[in-house]
Amino acid sequence: MIKVTVFYPYVEGKKFDMEYYCSKHMALVRQKLGDVLKGTAVEEGISGIEPGSKPAYIAMGHMYFDSLEEFQNAFGPHAEEIKNDLPNYTDIEPVIQISEVKV
Repeated sequence: MIKVTVFYPYVEGKKFDMEYYCSKHMALVRQKLGDVLKGTAVEEGISGIEPGSKPAYIAMGHMYFDSLEEFQNAFGPHAEEIKNDLPNYTDIEPVIQISEVKV
């Protein structure tokens, strides 16, 4: 199984609409990627390690797939539409990592 994680770094003065991201953007992702998408999760950063410090990431979105190829085949045809939704919830440049999930 692989996990595609989209990290949104915390940047002072930048916007991130968590409500839109969870209710609309992730719904768009699930609808476009269909049954190949095995699951999603969203995390909201609340703090760094030091008390009162800002989180490294304001948000992280996770998507799970059986294989890298399934992700690439499902995402490719919808990449532009999904990316074009970004300005609706953030002005942060996301960082993406694809990982193999180990048990």
